[in-house]
Amino acid sequence: MSTLSPIEQARFNMIEQQIRPWDVLDPTVLELLSAVRREDFVPLAHKALAFMDMEVPLPGGECMLAPRVEARLLQDLKVQPHEKVLEVGGGSGYMAALLAHRAQRVISLELNPELVQMARANLQKAGITNAEVREGDGAKDVSVDGPFDVILLSGSVAEVPKALLAQLKQGGRLAAIVGAEPMMRATFVTRTGEASYTTTQPWDTVAPRLRNFPEPSRFSF
Repeated sequence: MSTLSPIEQARFNMIEQQIRPWDVLDPTVLELLSAVRREDFVPLAHKALAFMDMEVPLPGGECMLAPRVEARLLQDLKVQPHEKVLEVGGGSGYMAALLAHRAQRVISLELNPELVQMARANLQKAGITNAEVREGDGAKDVSVDGPFDVILLSGSVAEVPKALLAQLKQGGRLAAIVGAEPMMRATFVTRTGEASYTTTQPWDTVAPRLRNFPEPSRFSF
């Protein structure tokens, strides 16, 4: 007989049935997913969806990424305790909370004022003090507080913006989901020198667009 409460059972199932099969095997990441209460970052109306393999709707037409996508991004970024992280697309604050457990400091940018308030309240409730949510547009100016060790785009873009790459420290990593439906790729860019970068695209997924990032013209000749 399971002695877990229904909510702990649901969290356990999410980790074992969605996240592990997606090659998220780093024990520290799995532990973190057990410890940070995802349900506390989900709007009340959608609490029942907290552990589902889907994107959870947020106010303003935004959404939380599917748990397995968040977990895999977190694992593959390999954030270190001394690092400063910029997140673009803060949503409800859940990803910022996960990042904050691994990093020295997290700055999370969110366009929607309602979500900014929600994320701040959620992080405060979770007792997280090293993540700061700012109302701002990650597609425009991110030079405040840069450069960063890690930049995460919590949504998809048509291409990795050069302005964001310029905000990486040498050795810093940027993660984004790049491309157009039906085929997008998790894209990890490491800054290896003043003007040199290496890129890997280890897995495919699909994620909603981040707002205000440029779309390429549909016509190519």
